[in-house]
Amino acid sequence: MIRSLALLILALLAVTPGLAQPPESAPPADVRIALDTSAGRIVIAVHEDKAPVTAANFLRYVDQKRFDGTSFYRGVGAADYGFVQGGAQNDPGRILPPIKHEPTTQTGLTHDDGALSMARYAPGSATGDFFIVLGQMPAMDAHPEAPGDNQGFAVFAHVVEGMDVVKTILAAPKSPTAGEGVMKGQMLEQPVKILTARQMP
Repeated sequence: MIRSLALLILALLAVTPGLAQPPESAPPADVRIALDTSAGRIVIAVHEDKAPVTAANFLRYVDQKRFDGTSFYRGVGAADYGFVQGGAQNDPGRILPPIKHEPTTQTGLTHDDGALSMARYAPGSATGDFFIVLGQMPAMDAHPEAPGDNQGFAVFAHVVEGMDVVKTILAAPKSPTAGEGVMKGQMLEQPVKILTARQMP
């Protein structure tokens, strides 16, 4: 009886070889970063496999401690919809050379709730400033069919802990006079300090 059962199992494996093969290797795990701010901790998952250029750039800033002592300085929107912006704020002593733009049509990532994306002017001008999205903001994705600058912004990570901290930053009072151009009235009266940014074990 046992011998018959063993033969039956071998026969099944012979006609369904996939059962005998090891599973495919899993994609690389996201790199976790803890942003400790004066408003609390935000933990993000950086998608190295999906946005390798943008992720590597962000991790260079983290590893070289270029975000330490910077701040979240801008908030657009209210409650659960909008974004907060932070980072090097074009400080010449902190910024690294601009990086190649990775549009969402290439990475498959979108500006959904908790997405981190790079601030920029023209495509390929992003350095060390980023923003965190609250809610769904598909207009920030790439739209190749649209006229003009249709490349959107480069998503590279998502918040996995601390969205309550992001909401607190967005709700902070704004200065009615600070900022230039579209940023006027969007600058925080009291920027929220990024104390440290570190890779987590």
